[in-house]
Amino acid sequence: MKKVGLWKKWMSYVFTAGLMVSVTACGGKNTPTENQDPKTANTDTSQTTFSVISGMSALSGGYDNNVVLNKIQEDTGVKIDWTCMSDSLAEQVNIRIGGGDLPDAFMAVGFSNYDIANYGADGVFLDLTPYLTEEYMPNLSKILEENPDIRAAITMSDGGIYGLPAGERMGTAGIGAEEDYSIYTIPQFSMINKAWLDDLGLPVPTTLDELHTALKAFKDNDMSAKYYGNEAGSTIPMSTGFDQWCWGQNIFYAGFGFTNWPNDVCNDLVLKEDGTVEFVCASDSYREAVTYFHNWFEEGLMDLGMFSQSDTQLIAKCSQGYVGVTTWWYIEEVMGEYADDYVFLPILDGPDGTHHVTVRTGGAINSGNLNITSDCESPANLLKFYDQWYDPEIVMQLQYGPIGVYFTEKDENGVWQSISDEESREKYGKSAGELKGEQEVYGPKLILSEYYDTTFQMEPRAIERLTDLNEFWMSYVDSTVTYPVDCVYTEEELDTIDLYKVDFENTVAENEGLWLKNGGPTDEEWASYLNTLKTSCGMEELQKVYQEAYNRYISEEN
Repeated sequence: MKKVGLWKKWMSYVFTAGLMVSVTACGGKNTPTENQDPKTANTDTSQTTFSVISGMSALSGGYDNNVVLNKIQEDTGVKIDWTCMSDSLAEQVNIRIGGGDLPDAFMAVGFSNYDIANYGADGVFLDLTPYLTEEYMPNLSKILEENPDIRAAITMSDGGIYGLPAGERMGTAGIGAEEDYSIYTIPQFSMINKAWLDDLGLPVPTTLDELHTALKAFKDNDMSAKYYGNEAGSTIPMSTGFDQWCWGQNIFYAGFGFTNWPNDVCNDLVLKEDGTVEFVCASDSYREAVTYFHNWFEEGLMDLGMFSQSDTQLIAKCSQGYVGVTTWWYIEEVMGEYADDYVFLPILDGPDGTHHVTVRTGGAINSGNLNITSDCESPANLLKFYDQWYDPEIVMQLQYGPIGVYFTEKDENGVWQSISDEESREKYGKSAGELKGEQEVYGPKLILSEYYDTTFQMEPRAIERLTDLNEFWMSYVDSTVTYPVDCVYTEEELDTIDLYKVDFENTVAENEGLWLKNGGPTDEEWASYLNTLKTSCGMEELQKVYQEAYNRYISEEN
């Protein structure tokens, strides 16, 4: 990217808010090295002491005395001079870049892909592609070879890789399952009061029509009052949030061929089997769904409070025995003392006798947690240090705390067990969470699902949720094709997304809520809605952006 291009976008950078700086200073003392081909590895190994500016937890005392980091330094023959901060981080990073006073690396300062691509193209960040080999980074190169999607996620649109991967992939492989499904694959788990069904002589529904019958029976028989002795008229047949992540109504749209989970791409973007993307909010099936469920609102079967209530308010209704059907990850958490009366409600077939669940991928992989600058004279030596971070037992300790502190012993399968809250309070005078906050090291930590099965213990609640996902919910999924959240966008594509995304999503959400409450849409309303999406909300432009980003992602992955 040309200097003028960087200047044009300078004020959009995350770390340049409120501060105008000279772009010509960005390169630091080595900008960019004339004698070094950026596409080949720098073989200089003279530098062994490196300066790193890093973010850290507010509970952390810094990294100088961190036993895990010091052991890695000793093993790799390098020394890190840490400048760590939890406050005013963006301001300090901005000053250093603007003044050309670059460290050898920035760690965990939160660069976005937009920042990374621009700083990489301008020569501020080194392209690390030549070092991602068995010679320089054996641990990471093995991971990238076995997980090409991770390489695709950190490859910028110009083909360069300017940062090391970071992310946590918690999935069913972590509980020993053969297939690895992310904990986020199905965001909403629906549940129904089986005790009420049994009292009414009704089966657990398998179709939307059967659910409608059950909800109507809950209302007509005022089951909250009848079964739990609550005040007359207190029964709420179904209550959820509106387009909320784990407590929305979206899972019930599966009977119409989609589930438009809220996400960080576009709420209604889906990938079809043929590799093309589309917005379900402009499809006939979407129109049919909102029309169908309006009837439920009109009959008083769905809670109008869903459009305004918080998750706390929903839990309050459920835990008092008022609600027959809702969505959440854990029955016990939302239903309280009534939890034993509830069971998971299957994915329901729609009017045509079929269903389709739009699955989602896990947490995104990012490359903004370790970026080496053009001032680094011996990047191979520094990367030798960071390659150790991609060893499962080391990243375990960087994430939570050292063996002997946070991890106490191995079980019969050789998996490390973490300290309990009670043990932590007794030994250290603080909770296990506080202990983790003190010991955790921010940075390029990559935790794969299988580590939880082979290296260290997963949190019990996550095990429960993944077990439910694997043993119950995935049996209803016919296709795991999904749009990846790790797609990388060009500067121009990001401009397009920034221009249209908010208006697009607001228009969809506003109309969806309106149609659910008031009915519709009529032919005229639907035509007007589609026209607005195209002419004012950039639907076709957005669709093109997401399609081209996906095409690049697939080409990098392959």
